[in-house]
Amino acid sequence: MSIITDFKFAVRSLARVKGLAITVIATLALGIGANAAIFSVVRGVLLRPLVNKDEDRLIYVRQSALGIKAENAKFSVPEIRDLRSRVKTLSSIGEFSTIDFTMVGLGEPRVVRAGVVSGSYFDVMGLRPVLGRLIDATDDGPQAAGVAVLTHRFWTSALASDPSVIGKTIRLSDRAATIIGVVEPSVPYPAQTEIIANIVTSPHHLSATMTEGRVHRMTDLFGRLAPGSDLDAARAELRTAHATMVNEHREDYPKKADFQIDAVRLRDQITSPARTVLLVLLAASGLVFVIACSNVANLILARSVRREGELAIRAALGATAGALRRTLLAESLLLCGAGAALGVAIAWPMVAVLARYAARFSVRALDLTIDPSLLWVGVGLALVSAVLLAFVPRLPSSDASNGSGLSNGSVRITSGTNRRLRLFAVTQIAASFVLLAGAGTLLTTLYALQRARTGINTHNVLALHVPVNFTRPREQSMPLYREALRRVAALPGVEQVSIGTLVPWREAGAFFEAQFTVEGYAKADGEDDPRGRFRTVSPGFFASLGVPIIAGRDFNANDRNDSEKVVIVSQSLAQRLFPNQDAVNRRLMWTDPVMKFIDVSTGPRRIIGIAADIDDENVIPGPTLTVYHPLEQEFGGGRVFVHARTDPYSLVPPITRIIRDLSPEQPVERAATLDDVRAEVLAPDRLNALVFGVFAAVALTIAVVGVAGVLAFSVSARTREFGEGAVMAGGGILAGVISGIVLSRLATSYVTDVHMPGLLPILGAAVLLVVAAILASLMPAARASRVDVVQALRSE
Repeated sequence: MSIITDFKFAVRSLARVKGLAITVIATLALGIGANAAIFSVVRGVLLRPLVNKDEDRLIYVRQSALGIKAENAKFSVPEIRDLRSRVKTLSSIGEFSTIDFTMVGLGEPRVVRAGVVSGSYFDVMGLRPVLGRLIDATDDGPQAAGVAVLTHRFWTSALASDPSVIGKTIRLSDRAATIIGVVEPSVPYPAQTEIIANIVTSPHHLSATMTEGRVHRMTDLFGRLAPGSDLDAARAELRTAHATMVNEHREDYPKKADFQIDAVRLRDQITSPARTVLLVLLAASGLVFVIACSNVANLILARSVRREGELAIRAALGATAGALRRTLLAESLLLCGAGAALGVAIAWPMVAVLARYAARFSVRALDLTIDPSLLWVGVGLALVSAVLLAFVPRLPSSDASNGSGLSNGSVRITSGTNRRLRLFAVTQIAASFVLLAGAGTLLTTLYALQRARTGINTHNVLALHVPVNFTRPREQSMPLYREALRRVAALPGVEQVSIGTLVPWREAGAFFEAQFTVEGYAKADGEDDPRGRFRTVSPGFFASLGVPIIAGRDFNANDRNDSEKVVIVSQSLAQRLFPNQDAVNRRLMWTDPVMKFIDVSTGPRRIIGIAADIDDENVIPGPTLTVYHPLEQEFGGGRVFVHARTDPYSLVPPITRIIRDLSPEQPVERAATLDDVRAEVLAPDRLNALVFGVFAAVALTIAVVGVAGVLAFSVSARTREFGEGAVMAGGGILAGVISGIVLSRLATSYVTDVHMPGLLPILGAAVLLVVAAILASLMPAARASRVDVVQALRSE
């Protein structure tokens, strides 16, 4: 019964200070909500086990070539054969090649991202079907029937979980495949795919290029540790086997490329890109929680000074120290329980936002859902807060309990208490300054990205995906694009139409770089041939994107497959190779070994023009070494660019009709202006700024509440002190600058891309905090100004 009595008394006591109760609950809700949301995301991405059977024995094998900036160079089929025959610490190996298919047979023709796998893949990965069966060893070999497994996400989102899809025949580009199953929900690694098919569905995988090309690397490799083996043993054996392989085929592993092999647990491979950023967010949310608790402790400490008389009277009437502490604990539990409930409600939508943010770094966040851990985190933080806050107030001294000072109704604040109040407030401001400066840095970076000059006319230029079917001879596919260009150019409102290799920025990294040389270019001793971007474009491409031809000419209709091989190079390429000479009319030759596997001639090509740089990989452009080929000579592309005089989106329906009239099964997808493509690419940076901005705003709000509370108490207790707001803000900013420098330098030793905020974010954060502190000072200052001067002097 005493507990119930304590809670009843706590309710009556808090009802007399509604403003303080609301402030404490709101502050705790912000701190608990932020931490509960972040912990849910961290748990879902970093700590939640994979659904794969015996996932602790599942590893990812990675080959890198850092000398050519290939952190993940993948593997070729000959390399996989060598490793499979030499490595015994892995009981089985599974291969996964990512490829795009044009899929026909399930609604509208569409391009699907697919995985092409051998029969061992699903067994190695330890995945099970939720419908039908999965690909196995019976589906291997060039004579096997084409089969495909749907990923669970694609089955549920695009096909509404239709069970009748099993047994249906679809066409993947030009090969038929039967849908045999749906795989259980699982992490889509190494790529988010819609289907997973056997090797026979991809003619490329059956070609000599794939089966014999040691430098044709496009396959990810997974392994399952053999019984009795551990990761260290597997890693050592893989490195030994890899070294032997490199020694046997030195011509395929240039020394400067620095080919290496490594193995990590699959879960670590999946989560590693997200680990640092999520731990930073977790630390930031922990900081917010500390700020919240410090703020609430300030308020409770201030109230306890006011309540010394009340507590002394209760002690004089016989209340023990334990009874008094139980009363304080009951109040804390009520406040913290309400704060936790509100915090969990706040955290619910925050998880969705943070999951989108985390999905930038790990595919594990794609299927993140709210789970009970959110509630338990809130309850745990509430209990911790309640216990801490119950022991912040000082109980009455023995003198007070004997009645000393009970008649004195004034509020007395000791110098020690006042120092603690100010210290807590300064700490809150310093932490808020660090978060605000960091958020300001992200905002200024985003502004710089948005304002960067791209060298491309992004206004009124529409880009559409009209993918090439590379399984067909070019003689069958080329007429479609010729006629489509002719008909689209005749549409009202179309100023220029062309074809390119990829959509700038959206498809960064989707195409390759290769080594080349140009007649007259003398390499330095030991220097490798330069590497350049390989691009295919139609005549008018540069005009469509507003890119000037600096020297020579553009491609034209005479640059056919049966005419002289020609190329256009970027301005940076010409300046780097021939800084004081003319590059036009020189002969360029591709020297990269990969060319012989992708049917690209290594014969000479005459440079007919020099175009201004187009950096289609980076939003902030840099110098680019790019070689452009005419569409008729090196067939490729599949991206249509339309420079419109009117609203570009109004042209999408007629363009789609034109292409579907020419080929009913041709996908036409992802129509967007280059302005919108750029905005889409910058969306993660905006989300980055938003997430850290929210944390900074939460910290600022709590700090303002803390400053206002301290000032309100200080003014009521010592009415002579009115300038404390600016003093605390200044001290907090100074402490924040020092702390920020220390933390930045400490973080830089572990994370290379951490930089100190610039002058603008620092000044912005300082001004914002000073203004907030002044505003927080206005209310108590206004109230104090109405106090009678004589009364104020007597109170001191």
